[in-house]
Amino acid sequence: MDLKEGYINESSGKTKRYCQFIRLNSETINQYKYWHKSKNVWKEIPVGIRKAGIIDMEIYVINDTAFMIIETPTDFEWDSAFGKLATYERQAEWEEFTSRFQITKTSNRSEEKWQLIERIFSLNEALKEI
Repeated sequence: MDLKEGYINESSGKTKRYCQFIRLNSETINQYKYWHKSKNVWKEIPVGIRKAGIIDMEIYVINDTAFMIIETPTDFEWDSAFGKLATYERQAEWEEFTSRFQITKTSNRSEEKWQLIERIFSLNEALKEI
């Protein structure tokens, strides 16, 4: 795919967005990508993510870094939602499975592996200042 074509965003309305990153094992990045393709991801994983209140989640990879973008309702509570998600079917197993592709401890939960990223620019907010 030509990355300059972009990706269609099908969500609408007022939402919250979170961005985070994780470092990947350079020798297993292709396996990480394989298991995150829609047809290969365990079916319980996206079901649990949606059940936890997440509207959309995307992962992008460049070199040895994966970036995740999470879109949620405005009343989303991070700690509560991810605490629930960890209890859903096969979620803990998925975290352990995917940790072999990441530079992290196998025992770490998702929120311990992924690092939230600070937003430093918003076009919409900048335009409001003009």
